[in-house]
Amino acid sequence: MNGRWVAGNRFTLLENGEAFFPRVFECIAAAGHEVLLETFILFEDKVGLALQQALISAARRGVQVDITIDGYGSPDLSPAFILGLTQAGVRVHVFDPSPRLWGYRTNLFRRMHRKIVVIDGKRAFVGGINYSADHLADFGPEAKQDYAVEMEGPLVAEVHQFVLAQLLLGQQPPAPGSRLARLLKRRPATATSPTSTPMPAAGPCDALFVTRDNVNHRNDIERHYRIAIRGARRRVIIANAYFFPGYRLLRQLRKAARRGVDVHLILQGEPDMPIVKIAAGLLYHHLLAAGVKIHEYHERPLHGKVALTDDEWSTIGSSNLDPLSLSLNLEANIIIKDGAFNQHLGEHLEQLMQNSCTLIRASDVAETGLWVSLRSFFVFHLLRRYPAWFGWLPAHTPRLTLAEKLLGQTGVDTKVSHVNEGRVS
Repeated sequence: MNGRWVAGNRFTLLENGEAFFPRVFECIAAAGHEVLLETFILFEDKVGLALQQALISAARRGVQVDITIDGYGSPDLSPAFILGLTQAGVRVHVFDPSPRLWGYRTNLFRRMHRKIVVIDGKRAFVGGINYSADHLADFGPEAKQDYAVEMEGPLVAEVHQFVLAQLLLGQQPPAPGSRLARLLKRRPATATSPTSTPMPAAGPCDALFVTRDNVNHRNDIERHYRIAIRGARRRVIIANAYFFPGYRLLRQLRKAARRGVDVHLILQGEPDMPIVKIAAGLLYHHLLAAGVKIHEYHERPLHGKVALTDDEWSTIGSSNLDPLSLSLNLEANIIIKDGAFNQHLGEHLEQLMQNSCTLIRASDVAETGLWVSLRSFFVFHLLRRYPAWFGWLPAHTPRLTLAEKLLGQTGVDTKVSHVNEGRVS
């Protein structure tokens, strides 16, 4: 498994866009020399435009800004939006910008799904919140429920080095003398530099930065979930938007419940995609029979990817518990060992279960007959084998393309346009 436990960190839980966006924008505004940002989705709505302005302002005052967006998750940004960033000096990298075939995106299974921000190598954000207005309550009934963490302390150095490494790795083939490599080498020394002073402790938390890729770290996030559930003695609470995990994780949940652990799952009751609830529903009978408690969240679509066990272990990140996240996507989670943070997150999740969820009972899914037996047989074997089957799909070869290069390929004149108060005219 990747990552290592690092002591001396401080974490702040950020719930939904109302807490997350103002804090990120505030930190970007205070950045002294560097902003690194990765996101799956960046939409050209009020949140995306606010992020654009924050990044443009930072770049204009001399901060080095690199953002990476996913070619599948953020496919429709206008040339004006991109030019507003690039002409201010922001380097916009697009992960796997595959061409469309008959109007359809072809990179369905090649997603950079991480959501990370690093400011000056001293502060970082990791979680599941994208840069889109549907993470704000005023979006309406479809506004998403989600979480992220702000971190300070020595673990930020590992997150920082990881994001820088991904920028270099994304050049195919590696180009040591390329413009990006030279720019990265010229960055001011930070706490992550081998020659600089290690970052001082900022809090009491031990923590681990865990990523998932398709080469060396295929199942690290899932394995940490299984280890935590296997070691649980009192409680397990998992809130996850897209729930269809592999057989081994399901087995640990069932075994934990059977040995007396209070196991709760918070899943989507008002899903943004109906197939999500259908897939999770196929597992209800098996989980309920073992004593697992299932809560369907009905207040709004659930987009969170958080969990806790007992009184110390917690995780927040971008990884769902479904085939895409566990077998294909590029993901990042933070795992935290700290009683106070565990308690704080637990209080939030308890409130969801008590005030915004419906508890599913065995009578709600009581089914018998040949169809149920056949379905159970096929679901059982699918869950046992899908990690291996997905391994046959083409693995990600990290490939980043500068957005201005893509604009050049579409014939957009990047020389005559100019930025006027953040808008291209």
